[in-house]
Amino acid sequence: MSEGSVNVESRTSSQDKRWTIMAALLGTNTAVLLFQGIEQEANPKFLREVALTVIAATIPFQGIYFLIYTFLLENNGKLSEEMMDRLNLASALCQVIAYFSLLGIIALWYSMSKMVGIAFTVSSLVAMVLVRVAMKQTNVKNETTE
Repeated sequence: MSEGSVNVESRTSSQDKRWTIMAALLGTNTAVLLFQGIEQEANPKFLREVALTVIAATIPFQGIYFLIYTFLLENNGKLSEEMMDRLNLASALCQVIAYFSLLGIIALWYSMSKMVGIAFTVSSLVAMVLVRVAMKQTNVKNETTE
């Protein structure tokens, strides 16, 4: 196997992981909007309204991420390096904005219970750090095997 194919496999695997995370985030956000939106109609709260607004504002960026991802898959090897760089930058920005939806979810949990909000916030931060550490170790292993 050539070095180029190893890089493509690593990159594709990494992209698949990001796609899976974004799909889970979109599903979660959609469900939260549905059920918390029903609750908001029955029992309006300002903090819940703000949280739902934040979540709703991030959903289009999640959709755009999937459009870019699909476009890149369909046009693999056909795009210029400059276009690939632009699309990868747009994809990364969409991911970052999509992660802001977690702030809305945190606010929702705080509106239900301060203890639940704190627990969710702390566990989210720990989970993100663990994922980053695990991904960094995988990248280091891939670089040393090339």
